Amino acid sequence: MAKTSKFGLGKGLDALLPADDENDGMQSGRAVTEHGEDVVISLPLTKIRPNPNQPRKFFDEAALNEIAASIKEHGVIQPVLVEEGGDGYIIIAGERRFRAAAIAGLKEIPAIIRNYSEEKRLEVALIENVQRADLTPIEEAVAYKSLMNITGKSQDEIAAKVGKSRSTVANALRLLRLPPMIQRSLEKGEITSGHARALLAISDAATQERVFNEIVACGLSVREAEKIAARTEKPAAASPLRQPSKQRDPHLVALEEEMIEKLGAKVSVDGDFGKGVIRIEYYSMEDLDRLYELIVT
Repeated sequence: MAKTSKFGLGKGLDALLPADDENDGMQSGRAVTEHGEDVVISLPLTKIRPNPNQPRKFFDEAALNEIAASIKEHGVIQPVLVEEGGDGYIIIAGERRFRAAAIAGLKEIPAIIRNYSEEKRLEVALIENVQRADLTPIEEAVAYKSLMNITGKSQDEIAAKVGKSRSTVANALRLLRLPPMIQRSLEKGEITSGHARALLAISDAATQERVFNEIVACGLSVREAEKIAARTEKPAAASPLRQPSKQRDPHLVALEEEMIEKLGAKVSVDGDFGKGVIRIEYYSMEDLDRLYELIVT
């Protein structure tokens, strides 16, 4: 007979996940959910299979081996969350623990069994990964988009559900506007989210691809990518306040570059330290919302 125990469960994601995440849930703690107390049972690994809708597609082998080493020494302290499916169980949260347990040679793993709607299943899996920073930028963006499509909820509501600001969710979703080739590069870690935001400031697709190739080929920094992106867009109308570029105060130029990096948008400062105009460009309503969040909140 499978051994059982009970974990006190409360509200919020802390109920499903431990506060201390150094070992991906291997630390002792209480799993808390809105369901009150749940029974923890030992399930054979052979009866459990991964969630096909798991937001995270890439599992770092070195990280899994570290978790496996912890399991060998301390056991699996935090149970995985599963639901019944077919002739076995599907993982809702804790897939890294499951994979690491197999590496460690375990035959069984502690588990809590739940039954969720498609919306709740995706929400729990997404929240676990997002709060643990386990997803690539594109995986996170796709997960937000999927949750919005399934639930019909707005960016604000999704942000509240996963404990993020609206600007964070908006920034993630903007990445899905990138061409597939650039998205794949971002997933592989060839470019960063900062590079991707710089590319999003370019409205022409062909120019965007050309700048992307230059970033990868030359190993450009984010700031270098932002400078190129700013130059490729149509310059702002001439202003009597703007000095010729060769005469501009280098401190003013540095401030302009810092604002470009901070806002992830094309910024131009026309004038000097006594008087001038700051111009910030945006290319969609989502872009405007994102800038509003960054500036006002």
